[in-house]
Amino acid sequence: MAVKLRLKRMGKKKRPFYRIIAADSRAPRDGRFIELVGTYDPVTKPHQVDYKEDRVLYWLSNGAQPTDTVRSLFRGKGLWLKWTLIKQGADEAKIASELENWQKIQLEKAQRAEAKAADKAKEAAKKKAEAAKQAEEEAKAAEASAKPEVAEAEEPEAAEPAEAKQETASEPEAAEESEPVAEVAAESEAETTEAEQAQVKEEAAETDAAAEPKAEEETAEENSQEKKAEK
Repeated sequence: MAVKLRLKRMGKKKRPFYRIIAADSRAPRDGRFIELVGTYDPVTKPHQVDYKEDRVLYWLSNGAQPTDTVRSLFRGKGLWLKWTLIKQGADEAKIASELENWQKIQLEKAQRAEAKAADKAKEAAKKKAEAAKQAEEEAKAAEASAKPEVAEAEEPEAAEPAEAKQETASEPEAAEESEPVAEVAAESEAETTEAEQAQVKEEAAETDAAAEPKAEEETAEENSQEKKAEK
């Protein structure tokens, strides 16, 4: 019987959880299995892998073949390196030394990954700040460009008081212009009155001049009649 170390899916929908099992290679994926040797939770960050090291090594030593996914999980835990050294016949001291070096390398990788993630976060924050600053500058520029348009729109309204002032200022000029006209009219009326008075005087003088001969004639007639009466 060929034995495989593989995953068996458990958990809920969109919340997977896997068991690492030793099962017959002919059995269905979620069917019966021989032994549970570990678990794998891909949802947690970082993902969590738990296994029974002695049982995994037992099945590997008995010819069990892990799937690619299970082998990757063992490699990430250093178990596959240990199994490789065991197959090569290395002693426990060498295995311990190799595993220690491997752990140091993994720690350095984790530190580099953290530093890289921090740099990406800083770069993202910097880009976000630059974008916010650029947006603020664009908003200020738009506001500044909008102010002249508002001023132009307000200019006709502001021009109305100026026109009213011009009209108000023109009223004294009109008054000044009307004053000479009134004076000319008054002078013309005075001249007309003087002319009429002079004409009246001339007519009166002519009337007096015409009345004097008549009075003399009447006086002469009266005198002549008186003389006749005396006779």
